[in-house]
Amino acid sequence: MRQYDRPAGGIQHRMGEYEHGQRRHSPAVLEDPLLNKDTAFSAAERAGLGLDGLIPPVIESLHEQAARAYMQYGRQPTDLAKSIFLSGLQDRNEVLFYRVLSDHLRELLPIVYDPTIAQVIKNYSREYRRPRGVYLSIDDPGGIERALRNFGLGAGDVDLIVASDAEQILGIGDWGLGGGAGIAAGKLAVYTAAAGIDPARVIPVALDVGTDNEALLNGPFYVGERHARVRGERYDAFIDAYVSAATRLFPHALLHWEDFGPSNARRILERYTGRVPTFNDDMQGTGAIVLAAVLGAIRVTGQRLREQRVVVFGAGTAGIGIADQLRDAMARDGLDEEEAVRRVWAVDKQGLLTQDVDGLRDFQRPYARPPAETEGWARDEDGGIGLAEVVARVQPTMLLGASTARGAFTEDVVRSMKAERPIVFPLSNPTERMEASPDDLLRWTGGRALVATGVPVEPIPYDGVEHSIAQANNALLYPGVGLGVVVSRASRVSDGMLRAAAEAVAGMVDVSAAGASLLPEVENLRAVSATVAVAVAGQAAAEGLARVALDDPVQQVQDAMWQPCYRPAHSGDGSGAGG
Repeated sequence: MRQYDRPAGGIQHRMGEYEHGQRRHSPAVLEDPLLNKDTAFSAAERAGLGLDGLIPPVIESLHEQAARAYMQYGRQPTDLAKSIFLSGLQDRNEVLFYRVLSDHLRELLPIVYDPTIAQVIKNYSREYRRPRGVYLSIDDPGGIERALRNFGLGAGDVDLIVASDAEQILGIGDWGLGGGAGIAAGKLAVYTAAAGIDPARVIPVALDVGTDNEALLNGPFYVGERHARVRGERYDAFIDAYVSAATRLFPHALLHWEDFGPSNARRILERYTGRVPTFNDDMQGTGAIVLAAVLGAIRVTGQRLREQRVVVFGAGTAGIGIADQLRDAMARDGLDEEEAVRRVWAVDKQGLLTQDVDGLRDFQRPYARPPAETEGWARDEDGGIGLAEVVARVQPTMLLGASTARGAFTEDVVRSMKAERPIVFPLSNPTERMEASPDDLLRWTGGRALVATGVPVEPIPYDGVEHSIAQANNALLYPGVGLGVVVSRASRVSDGMLRAAAEAVAGMVDVSAAGASLLPEVENLRAVSATVAVAVAGQAAAEGLARVALDDPVQQVQDAMWQPCYRPAHSGDGSGAGG
């Protein structure tokens, strides 16, 4: 495969250092997970690298190794044990790990990432094994640049950095250092498996700003800073120091923000969006993948996006991120922005957001309704306007859940939508936090509901039709966005690039058949990511944001996708053990 034209770095460069004596030979190669091939080293490689006698004499193919590893994986008794096994495999042999993951992506993705990663994070300090990434402490801001340099990569060697302060990990909240380290490493594993981001050109970063989790602070094994979570000016200065150091040391890297709390997520993204290539998956990725599913749904209904009435239940970072994407899409479909905003009703734990509700966050205020609009609406004992009343009054065409409130979409609520083909997305995860089960939604609506969820759901037969339930999995979108940014060297991630990503995902499914999924299957992640990357890179070029020439974006995307396969250690061209 023709190599992507970019600065030296990655696995090929790393093996070259061994070949030219810049690193130690012999056992060191076996200890480097990016280079170790275990029993797949050839006789010539064993002799050249001084490995004779250090590994069993059999010479196996990657396929044979992967079969054994998958067998060993299958013998693990629990999901947590399976995740720990895969983590150990990654620590030993990255190529083999990604081969197994790629071969069984649909099965293993929930183990490597959501939902099993929540268990991994909760047990991070107790199960602490090998450090992975860079750990930055708010108590040592002066050491940020030193720590990033110590990771050992140069200015042209880094494509992507995922950082988390772990305040809002998935649906489990604040999990301190372990949450940040675990979620950053897990996210990068998906980037590589789904989009071929070179694992030698990424950095996971845990931003340790303390934790408000008393169980961690008072536990005997916690490995993070043992004080309350720092906020305010000191927090902002720490984040700014991180961004400054990261962009100075790695000027081409995309900065990905993951699982920040609602008080910080949007503010950080808005602060740096115009300055560096930066992306928040919880806000932008979630919004864009839901938009992709919505585009599929309205192709089924035959309606225009500007005609929709949308109730978003759960007005946090993810929920408002979804609202923003739909607002912008409705504006592109002919509404002015104010009118597009008025097509969205946002409901949170205090009820419908209205302008007289106390404690609204900046990002929620655009969606707060005038109090006069709700005169005469029923209120609960706390004075709020609940979801059932909002749906009954608004009769939305679309009901989207990002609340983690189990069972909130009741039969009465769904029936009161009164749409011919109600679009109902219970997006919360894990499964026990879903707003409604898809089989109930189909039963309550006589099979007419158009459904997407945040967790994988097996096809549901109803009235002679098998309904494929779309999983609004961000993994269908963010890896391709990242790859498109890497290929184009985009100076920032624009709204247009996110729109192009959503449209690319939506365009990959045929929704004309009865019961068809609104989104592509997760098994096709590599193809989806490549398609998204081409669209994102092309949009970056169209907007003048690309910093390299895109003469053949389809081929450039293919060339940039790292593949989990072994390469000769001594090929004469400096190629390394993985490519």
